This record gives sequence, structure tokens and C-alpha cells, in this order.
Amino acid sequence: MIKVLFICLGNICRSPMSEAYMRHIVNENNLSNRIKVFSRATSSYTSGYQPHEGTRRILNKFHIDFSGIVAKQLTKEDLIKSDYIIVMDDSNLSDVKRLGVDKKIYKLTDFIENSSHSYIPDPYYTDNFELTYELVKGGCDALLQAIIKEHNL
Repeated sequence: MIKVLFICLGNICRSPMSEAYMRHIVNENNLSNRIKVFSRATSSYTSGYQPHEGTRRILNKFHIDFSGIVAKQLTKEDLIKSDYIIVMDDSNLSDVKRLGVDKKIYKLTDFIENSSHSYIPDPYYTDNFELTYELVKGGCDALLQAIIKEHNL
């Protein structure tokens, strides 16, 4: 089983949006028996919360299921068991590296060819859930293609 972990600050906006969208396209490609997707927060203050209202609204708009997703804080064990560790910005990257796991960590925007964004803006602060969704969609679509190619799925 290939494990994909998305990480952001609170695990209520960007990473659960990424988790839900990635689960959606994994299912569409009949790969749910090969790829497991989950998300975590670098902080603890939102643990147990459901995705932000703006995240739920945009996912509902595109008929993307987010059931069962609740904010959880990242652990070193999460990193150890993950094959793909995907963060949303440089701050998340620094936080994850502090946990000392010797694995390649990617920003989701690393997968978006010719992106004008070097990170996924946090809509909790920008209130632009549409832009975040478009970047998440582009990054996840390209990430899935990279996984398919790398693992001959």
C-alpha cells in the first residue's frame, strides 16, 4: 500500500482539502486498494475539528466526499509510515524536518508544472478557498500521475 500524507498548520483547510480531493481521484482511477491518503497538522490547537466551513463548501461544490476527515496532529510515526510526505508551505516543511525523519518531503506545488505559486496559500487567512482548491487540484492531479508512473500502476 502506497501511503500519501498531506500536512498543513491546522489540518482544517489545505491538507484535508488535499486529502479529500486525492481520495476522490484515487477512487476515480480505481486505485483505492493501492493508495492510502491521510492528512495531519503541525500544530495541535485544532485537533478533533472537522474541516473549515470554507473547505467543506468548496468540496461540496465539486461533489467531493470529505466524510471521516478530522484534524489530527502529526507524529513522527505518521512520517515513518508514509511514502509521500506533502506539505503546503515552507513553514510546514521546517516543522516536519524538525521531527528528524530522513525522508524526501515535497511541497504540493512542486508537482505543478510552471506554477506561479511556490506554496499553497492558507485560505484560513486569505479567505480564497477557490484559489487554494485550484492549486490543490493541480498538485494532486500531477502527484497522482507521478505515483502511477513511479509504481507502474
